[in-house]
Amino acid sequence: MDNLPPVILASASPRRSELLTSMDIEFEVVPSHVEEIIDGYDFIPDLCEANARIKAEPIADLHPECLVIAADTMVYLEDNIFGKPTDLEDAHHMISKLQGRTHQVSTGVSLIYHNEEINKSLSVITNVTFLQLNPQQISEYLNKIDPLDKAGGYAIQEHKELISKRVSGSISNVIGLPVERLKEELNSLFGEKIEEEW
Repeated sequence: MDNLPPVILASASPRRSELLTSMDIEFEVVPSHVEEIIDGYDFIPDLCEANARIKAEPIADLHPECLVIAADTMVYLEDNIFGKPTDLEDAHHMISKLQGRTHQVSTGVSLIYHNEEINKSLSVITNVTFLQLNPQQISEYLNKIDPLDKAGGYAIQEHKELISKRVSGSISNVIGLPVERLKEELNSLFGEKIEEEW
């Protein structure tokens, strides 16, 4: 990626690292440890963008010569946000609320590069429809994954056939980074043709 400045991913998420790697971008991981906000916005994608910005800003201030990429993903059904479950029982409860229904996943992305005065935010929404699931099916799914570090208590990239009926939109967005939309933005900002596998 000759046209990109040095890139920092302000996230410890291994899934986001995998997605950014799939775009053939070299980067350094510098996790941001700010406290996320959970209210103050009527539109959840705006909240995702705000959280991505507050993650990116302190890292960008320390590294003005780098393009800092940060993201925040939220799973929600109507006005109810499903964060990371506290335990397996909480994960089971979340999926029981989502089963048989269509919910939304929004990822906000912040791109900050102080040396070029770039400060961009974007968000993508994907609709995810779950199968009708009984308690035993939910338990069987949860036994196959680690739900505790995943919003909504599920991982669409792992055994999705057990829970998902349909994904309408970007699946990488559900995983944690909308690579298609991010590629478009980087192409626009830096004029580089970015190849990725998604």
